[in-house]
Amino acid sequence: MGCVEFLAVLGSSILLVLTFPFSIFWCFKVVKEFQRAVIFRLGRLRSGGTRGPGIFFILPCVDTYIKVDLRTISFDVPPQEILTKDSVTVKVDAVIYYKIQDPLLSVVQVENYSKSTKLLAMTTLRNILGTRNLSDVLSDRETISHVMQTSLDAATGPWGVKVERVEIKDVRLPVELQRAMAAEGEASREARAKVIAAEGEMKASRALKEAADVISESPSALQLRYLQTLNNIAGEKNSTIIFPLPIDLLSQFLSFGNRNY
Repeated sequence: MGCVEFLAVLGSSILLVLTFPFSIFWCFKVVKEFQRAVIFRLGRLRSGGTRGPGIFFILPCVDTYIKVDLRTISFDVPPQEILTKDSVTVKVDAVIYYKIQDPLLSVVQVENYSKSTKLLAMTTLRNILGTRNLSDVLSDRETISHVMQTSLDAATGPWGVKVERVEIKDVRLPVELQRAMAAEGEASREARAKVIAAEGEMKASRALKEAADVISESPSALQLRYLQTLNNIAGEKNSTIIFPLPIDLLSQFLSFGNRNY
């Protein structure tokens, strides 16, 4: 303790004694469970670290203190217009969750840790998304959030700030691009539907061919199939029933008519 500091503390103590008990209201301070107090004496950081939670003592006119909140803080990153790697302009906004890990560093190393973290989050969001394609931004948000969280945590570590989580809220595309993507998706779905229908027709034709081969091996099987079809038609209460005639029977009549002719 220097001479000037000693004299200041001595004068403050004398003033404290002369003004007792009124000075007790300015000497004893209280911080809550989620707060810590960083105390400066004549502009110099007091040894012993932070104070709190609970009650602590300061000297009037000599000591000053700053309260630091240790709870997790969240803030919205304003929508940023970003040019992706494949030259598409999108608007992206995110949510950042952080907390104070070292109250001393957050007060001594940076003027305003909250404002600095917000500005750093905006620039980091623009820098990271500028190296990604649009498809990556839309489909791989979890990986981008993790990379952004790691980058922010490394930059804010010297400030005593711990970035806990980063979440990308929304990705807004231009209207023209939305229409183009919708048309592309519709065309892709139609193409897949045609392919599936063609594959179904091919499988059905193969099944019919196999059924025809089985029926051709036994003539009675065709009659049984014919009776089953009649049963199905009768069950639907139709007024008209069509009886197919075997081609072999018709060929005999045709050959007999040709001989007479």
